[in-house]
Amino acid sequence: MPITIAPPKPPPRPQRADDDVSDSDSDIGGADLDGDFRMRPAKRARHNDEAYDIVTPGEVITDDPQWMRGHGTYTLPPSTSIISSVAGTQTKTNKLLSVRPLRARYTPEVGDLVVGRIIEVQARRWRVDVGSTQLASLPLSAINLPGGILRRRTDTDELQIRTFFAEGDLLVAEVQQLFSDGSAVLHTRSLKYGKLRNGIFTSVSGTGGGGGVVRSRRQVWTLEAANGAGAIDVVLGVNGYVWISKHVETPAEGAGVEKNTAGITNLEESVSATMYSSQNDPIPVETMREIARVRGVITALVENGMRVDEDMVMRGYAEACEIALHSGDGPEDVYLGGERGEQLVAALIAV
Repeated sequence: MPITIAPPKPPPRPQRADDDVSDSDSDIGGADLDGDFRMRPAKRARHNDEAYDIVTPGEVITDDPQWMRGHGTYTLPPSTSIISSVAGTQTKTNKLLSVRPLRARYTPEVGDLVVGRIIEVQARRWRVDVGSTQLASLPLSAINLPGGILRRRTDTDELQIRTFFAEGDLLVAEVQQLFSDGSAVLHTRSLKYGKLRNGIFTSVSGTGGGGGVVRSRRQVWTLEAANGAGAIDVVLGVNGYVWISKHVETPAEGAGVEKNTAGITNLEESVSATMYSSQNDPIPVETMREIARVRGVITALVENGMRVDEDMVMRGYAEACEIALHSGDGPEDVYLGGERGEQLVAALIAV
């Protein structure tokens, strides 16, 4: 017997007699039992209310045969009833009925930027945890090796495979290919991908029906931190894994384009000397403090059901700095949990 969960009630919409509503935005309903005419909510508002309908596994969503079943649903022939297979919220697209799970594992898509952890080292590839139902694969041929991007992979490279990535190493990569079973193939053939160091790793939930990291125009950017902390790199993996670190200039940034006259191959040769180093650089206390503040902003956004992208993180970080200035500890106050996190999110919504 399915468990019934009562959906949360949406906040009441204030009604005023002098509201000017056009026919294109809303419809005028009939009189109720008291004889008062009330305004029906607009179509967009009705669609938002439907998003609060929570269903549980085994619950019959509808018996109407005009609906087509989508993800998160199933039918038991010969019956045409659509039954939920997960706990989540209903979504309706035309005549397609789906259930979006409240919490779900990451589903890879080609082109996604992900943060992963090396789990296993095999003969010519690494197995990487990206938060999906299966481990992703990173072939030896899909990374930059010392000597240039076009250098052939040899038996010596296979013997030294652990010098590039070992168990427990963190990396940022891009999904290059998907297999029929849903597993992903990664690659790091870019200067912005590779091993991660000089920072902190955090995993956020909300890749299902709640808030969390969303696909956006930029998943990696550098922000100028406050209080003299310098530059900080933020990597938002689409899989819900986040990396925040001290910004380290590459030879391309330090030398400039004019001095790199040898071409892209020599540039990648110079970068690869330190690309696979596992030694962290010295990090000032001010930078570590601001890294913790950015992490608190991301955690507060997720805990309050907000999306996590570059715009929200930057706005949240600015608001967090303002909150710290008005606290007793000043810039040293990096706590953004509980009521402080709710205050941060409320300030972002009010803008």
